[in-house]
Amino acid sequence: MKLKIMSAVLLAALTVSLAGCSAADSDDTATAGADTSLSAVTDAGVLTVGTEGTYRPFTFHEGGSGALTGYDVEIIEAVAAELGVKVKFEETQWDGIFAGLEAGRFDVIANQVTTTPERVAKYDFSTPYTFSTGVIVVKSDNTSITSFDSLSGKTTAQSLTSNWNTLATESGANVQAVEGWAQSVALVEQGRVDATVNDNLTFLDYQKQTGATGLKVAANTDEKSATSFAFVKGSTALTDAVDGALEKLAAAGTLTSISEKYFGSDVSQ
Repeated sequence: MKLKIMSAVLLAALTVSLAGCSAADSDDTATAGADTSLSAVTDAGVLTVGTEGTYRPFTFHEGGSGALTGYDVEIIEAVAAELGVKVKFEETQWDGIFAGLEAGRFDVIANQVTTTPERVAKYDFSTPYTFSTGVIVVKSDNTSITSFDSLSGKTTAQSLTSNWNTLATESGANVQAVEGWAQSVALVEQGRVDATVNDNLTFLDYQKQTGATGLKVAANTDEKSATSFAFVKGSTALTDAVDGALEKLAAAGTLTSISEKYFGSDVSQ
């Protein structure tokens, strides 16, 4: 997953404001050629959204070819409904998604964008709508691992290119290299390794999809990552409008409902 965590180790793992406001929106610094002010969106009656469409459970096509759906997709659709506009999705690869935002191809990115200091300097962000931690996943009967310190001397299964591998290694674990989450969690379930370190959303999605009952979270990182909708710098009016919509959706329980649909838990707060 592309969910990125916020401390030195977690920032990249746990693993942005709309383009071109009008003068009335104080958008003097907006990307040239892009017109994605609040008035432009409401006048057109359409909010154009950049997303991958291949990132389950956040933005994906059911069965590979069905309608676009997912946690991020449903939340931005609910936001658009609060704004009184329709949604048009522009699917693009992650590597080009920010370039597309800057070029004015879409008004906002809905794709689990983590608010890092580097990104905050370049983009505007909505209020966060997803929060997560790093977790240690073990078998349900494991009582020897209760913290990251207790990983010392234990064996974890990790992708070597992941920052979760860095966290496990710095915690003193002996790391067995795997290709990704599916292989690592299988080794835990089979008792071939003691644990795996990953994002809590990954674990919750796995439980939701498979009904797995033989696993538990042994410990969480102290810090949380937060993900938000991203806009080009200077899109104050549109960002504020989206924030207002998110506040109403939270108060109505809509964010909680969508969250529980995809994760079996409320990850919106």
